[in-house]
This record gives sequence, structure tokens and C-alpha cells, in this order.
Amino acid sequence: MGLEPLFQAWSYFRRRKFRECADVCSQLLERPPGEQELDSEYSVFQAAWNLKTRALTEMVYVDEIDMDQEGIAEMILDENAIAQVARPGTSLKLPGTSQGGGPSPAVRPVTQSGRPITGFVRPSTQSGRPSTMEQAIRTPRTALTARPITSASGGYVRLGTASMLTNPDGPFINLSRLNLTKYAQKPKLAKALFEYIFHHENDIKNALDLAALATEHAQFKDWWWKVQIGKCYYRLGLYREAEKQFKSALKQQDMVDTILYLAKVYLRLDQPVTALNLFKQGLDRFPGEVTLICGIARIYEEMNNISSAAEYYKDVLKQDNTHVEAIACIGSNHFYSDQPEIALRFYRRLLQMGVYNCQLFNNLGLCCFYAQQYDMTLSSFERALFLAENEEETADVWYNLGHVAVGIGDLNLAYQCFKLTLVNNNDYAEAYNNLAVLEMRKGHTEQARALLQTASSLAPHMYEPHFNVAILSEKVGDLQRSYTAAQKSEEAFPGHVDTQQLIKQLKEHFAML
Repeated sequence: MGLEPLFQAWSYFRRRKFRECADVCSQLLERPPGEQELDSEYSVFQAAWNLKTRALTEMVYVDEIDMDQEGIAEMILDENAIAQVARPGTSLKLPGTSQGGGPSPAVRPVTQSGRPITGFVRPSTQSGRPSTMEQAIRTPRTALTARPITSASGGYVRLGTASMLTNPDGPFINLSRLNLTKYAQKPKLAKALFEYIFHHENDIKNALDLAALATEHAQFKDWWWKVQIGKCYYRLGLYREAEKQFKSALKQQDMVDTILYLAKVYLRLDQPVTALNLFKQGLDRFPGEVTLICGIARIYEEMNNISSAAEYYKDVLKQDNTHVEAIACIGSNHFYSDQPEIALRFYRRLLQMGVYNCQLFNNLGLCCFYAQQYDMTLSSFERALFLAENEEETADVWYNLGHVAVGIGDLNLAYQCFKLTLVNNNDYAEAYNNLAVLEMRKGHTEQARALLQTASSLAPHMYEPHFNVAILSEKVGDLQRSYTAAQKSEEAFPGHVDTQQLIKQLKEHFAML
């Protein structure tokens, strides 16, 4: 004796077997009208339609709160006017202006936007608005670096076309023939239909029309519809309109999600201080809410205020001691603060929690090496190489192995490791820089100069290649080139003492001429 089909479909949905759920609902919808038991308010046909809509949505659902990638088009063609010279510590565009006591670029590497590399890669963490189109395009092409993706809408378009590939009869709902006014008056169907249009079909205009009609039908008293209108405005780049909708929704119903959406709007408008205040007000109403504390920590980290970020990540762990992002960021902070033994404890904790990937073993290998636990170093890097999923990850592991080789004094092994880094990732500026230093030690001046030029063109935000060019040029007597490179180095890292001393020496030389 089989289950009643609608109940079976609901059971599949509850167990997240969305493809099977959609198939059972399709069979129910294909029945002749006579067989469909009509109920006065909610027929089996409507229930099956609603359930299939929700199942198809869930198959491609992406949480809008975390989906925040800003593409080149969105960055360069953004028409929102923002103050060009922001006050120190109030802008994400000039993260170096923050007064936070984070480690300097001499200790902790930075992205092209001037922010320290974070301990956890997430959408838009390491992005920063590039000053020119050329700089935006020239940045390395991986999600692990600061290069923006070609267009943020690309990901949404891919989701929107998923429906037509899986359905031989075309789309499940023909949006052009829908009478949105009729559906807006049926709240039970309207919400499922909105999510289908928004997530599955990626038709923001129709979704916005439906939400506007539905909120009007609800006499503007339903906070859920206001949040959805805000999401549509955000997706369309109308940030001020989105802000109004989210604020209105918060007045009616205090929700953590709405606070997170509103904070996203403020961050896109480059108002991190407003977002911080919003999160702190949210914590007064929702004490100990992990997502809000984590949001504050992320903003502090993006503003280069590493010490405050670490404090908030510790607060996250007090509430949720299995929060991967907080553990990874605190571990990374301890490593760059010259405490590899403590960082090792945090990364080991991640391993105990079941995180098992290339990046974790890469970090474990480095921590073991700097904590002088040499027996574990090479085995960790071997495991990292085995788990590497792409060439960029392999390049990272070989680069770190090159550092280990330099540390133990085996310069031939270091040379081979940096070469292997470039075989796997030809845009690895740090490897070019280190190879140039090894070539300089061998006395190959011209090769070193060529490698340094490549490194400085690939990563203009790094101070090391510029400084090394300055030193090399000064040694061979090319003082003008040395002075130009030293100035670039100072621009990239104003606090570098060796660069300042070199500029002072060169100025004395020029004064004597």
C-alpha cells in the first residue's frame, strides 16, 4: 500500500530530495481535472503547484546575505557618488587609514586593496574598489585574491537558466503570461511564487512587481514583503530605496536577517561606521547573536583594525565554539603576531571538527615549521599537495615549501620550489620576487632585474619588489632608477624603515652632485 502522492511529495521535500518531490508534484499536476479533489479554499492542485514551486526554488537557492560579490562592471560603472577623501577610519576604500593596531605589511601580506589577507575566504572579503579598469583586470584571476569577478550578475544568470535545462517542456511557469495581480491576492501562493521568480528564474523586475502588488494587498502591514522589495532594489543597485524598505520592515518586525540585509546596503554605500552602529544596536535587542557579532568582526577586519576584529571573533567563539570562520581568523591573527604555537591549536581544532582541505594542512605545515615542530612540517605539506583541488592551491603549497627550504638554508631546493610555484600559477608575484633574490645571491643581476619587474607589474600593491629593485639599482650605480623604485616602495608601505633610509642616502648623493 503506497503513500498518498501529495504526502509522499511533502516527505521528499522535508528530506531535501527536491528532484523526487518535483517529479511527484508534476504527476499530480498532469492528472485530469476530474481526479483532483477540490477543496473550498486550497485544492490538491494548488498544493502540488505550491510544493513544486518551492522544491524548484530550493534546488538553486542561495542565501542572499552571503552572496555579495561585486563585479568589475558594478565597480567601475557605479554611479553612486561617494566622498573622494574620506575621514580616517570611516571608509572601506582607504583601509590603511584606520587606526587599528594590526601587523604591518612587512609581517602580514596584503591584497591589492591594501587590506591584510584574512584567515577565511568569503565573498567580497578581499575585494577593494580598484582605481582603474586596468588594475581591476590585471589582478590575479582566482576567487582567493582581490580580483573582482567579471560581473556579479553572472552567478545569478547561471542560476536563472538552470530551470530550462532540467525541464524538457520549457519552464515550469511562463512568467510572461502570469496575472500577477491575481496571485498577489493569494498570500499562500504569492510567497512561494515570488521566491521562484527571484531565485529560480532570476527575473528581478517581475519579482519586484509581484512584491509591490502583494504588499499593497496586505495594506503595507506585512514586513516580509518589504524585505523582499528591499532585496529586489539591492539587486537592481537602488541602494537608498532598499535602505528605506529594510528600515520600514525593521519598524514592524525586528529580525536578525533584516539587520544583516540593511548592513549589506551600508557596506555597499561605503558606510562601515553606520553598519557597525546598526550591528551594535541589533546586539542590544538580540544579545549574543553570532551572525551580528561576526558581522562586526568582518567590518573591523576590512578596515584593517585587526585587534578589534580578533576581540569580536573571540566573542563569537564564546557563543558558538564550532564557528569555523572565527577559529580560522583568530588562528591566522596569532600566526602573523608571531605566535605559531597558539595558531597551531586553533588549526588543530578545525581538524578535529572535520575540516579537511588543502588550505588547512598548508597552514598547519607553516605553523609546525615556525613552532619548530619539524617532524610534522613536511607530512602536512605532502597532505596539502595531495588534497589540492586546482593549480592555484598547488602553487600556494610549493611557495610555502620554498620558504621552509630558505629557512633550513637549502637554497637549491628553494629555487626548485619557487620554479614549481610559477609552473602552477604564472601570476604569482611573490614567487617572482623571491626567485629574484636568489638570482641576486648568485650574482645574476639582469635575470633578477627582469624577475623583479615582472613581480612589480603583477602586484603593484607589494612593496618588496620595488624595494629590491631600488637596492639592486643602487648597487650597480643607477641612482635615478633606484630613487624612483624606492618612492614606489614607500608609497606601498609608508612605514618601511629600510626604504626611508635608502631614500635619505640617495638624497644625500644627489645633494653632493
